[in-house]
Amino acid sequence: MVRKVFACIAVASCYAAAACAQPAPAEETPATAATDMQAETIAPALRDVPHSMEQVKLSFAPVVERAAPAVVNIYSRRVVQQRSPFADDPFFRRFFGGDFGAPRERVQNSLGSGVMVSPDGVIVTNNHVIEGMNEIKVVLSDRREYEAELVLADPQTDLAVLRIEAEEALAYLTFANSDSLQVGDVVLAIGNPFGVGQTVTSGIVSALARTAVSVSDYQFFIQTDAAINPGNSGGALVDADGRLIGVNTAIYSRSGGSNGIGFAIPSRLVQQVINSAVEGSPLVRPWLGASTSTVTVDLAKALRLDRPAGAIIDDVWSGGPADKGDIRPGDVIVEADGAPVFDAQTLQYRIGVKNNGETADLVYMRGGKRRTAQITLDLPPETPARDSRRLEGNHPLNGVSVDNLSPRYNEELGLDPLSTGVVVSAVDPRSFAARRGLRPGHIILSVNDRDVYTSAELAREIDRPARSWELEIDTGGRIVPWRVGR
Repeated sequence: MVRKVFACIAVASCYAAAACAQPAPAEETPATAATDMQAETIAPALRDVPHSMEQVKLSFAPVVERAAPAVVNIYSRRVVQQRSPFADDPFFRRFFGGDFGAPRERVQNSLGSGVMVSPDGVIVTNNHVIEGMNEIKVVLSDRREYEAELVLADPQTDLAVLRIEAEEALAYLTFANSDSLQVGDVVLAIGNPFGVGQTVTSGIVSALARTAVSVSDYQFFIQTDAAINPGNSGGALVDADGRLIGVNTAIYSRSGGSNGIGFAIPSRLVQQVINSAVEGSPLVRPWLGASTSTVTVDLAKALRLDRPAGAIIDDVWSGGPADKGDIRPGDVIVEADGAPVFDAQTLQYRIGVKNNGETADLVYMRGGKRRTAQITLDLPPETPARDSRRLEGNHPLNGVSVDNLSPRYNEELGLDPLSTGVVVSAVDPRSFAARRGLRPGHIILSVNDRDVYTSAELAREIDRPARSWELEIDTGGRIVPWRVGR
């Protein structure tokens, strides 16, 4: 069966069609400091099944009454210029007049949801809800409307943080510790699907640590069967106590509607993005200092592992956290801080949600033996420095702007942390390189059989007198050879 991933975003033709119709909240959560957003560290609650009809008839209405006022609707819009593809054709200009093909303005609207996470108006939503938009409007459950300011956007996690200015403290949700979740726990999804107004659906946690969803670089999701539909993006997934356990972000669907397979970003990752936004600090996540890949069936057999699970170390950055902890290429990480590591994405998440300077307790396999290591995490270095430069001259890269890669820049771009080469940051659309298909994000690896690791090396090699040039370019996992003659 073909499965498709849809981000839960809806297109709205007007704001009025999607206004909420919720009654005013009966009670607000007590205010706390905006920066005090640490998840509660609690022992897993006792689980039990209903033993009587009275217990079956118990209602989640009190939970919804507390949580719903903190979930908002988000309307964003932008004006785009549209130009006819036949604008430069002389025949159409002569037939339709001189102003044929003049750019025309068109308004794009999008609809999503958001969650208030502090009483002073800090809101978290999905990045794809507001990405590229010029105007962002927030509508509370009691119909009040506010213009929102974008504080931080993080495409890697598909999260964005907004802020609104209100005269009084607003209802907000506190965080639950997403690591305490268990499959089968009851959860509620609150959002604005299809613009019909605030809607609450219920379900259970269907699975944890889903990593094959491919809607963000940090692939680690809570799966739920609570109905999530377009427009739910950025809405709240709350536990039975009304605390925020995740931010709804995507669904598996062939039709675009809910099929009972929805995904939410765990609250631990959400907190990291919010804390960075509130503190006004750059969002730089700690790193292991190694590149990894997922253990496959063939690798498991070759390494004499009992099952194909874990993250194998491909390479180690000299002097990085892994190197200092005696982690070597070929080691297979199977646990991080007591949690199983199923694949490379799981390890990336476990390391990425920690703070700089914290330690990570790893369990790994080496030579068929189980070993442990405590790694002190650090921020990825920007070595070499970015050294942005525009290439000009009588060569095929004229009009191309490039940057040096580094572990920190690789993290921003969502690349392997130890990727090398020179990345293309911009291409003049009128240039030969643009016509040949060179695009921002492509990585230039070599020129005339000489590897290039910095923009200075690339500029020197491409400027050498030559009758022709041979380049190797990584276009996103595929190495493409370029052969260009004068």
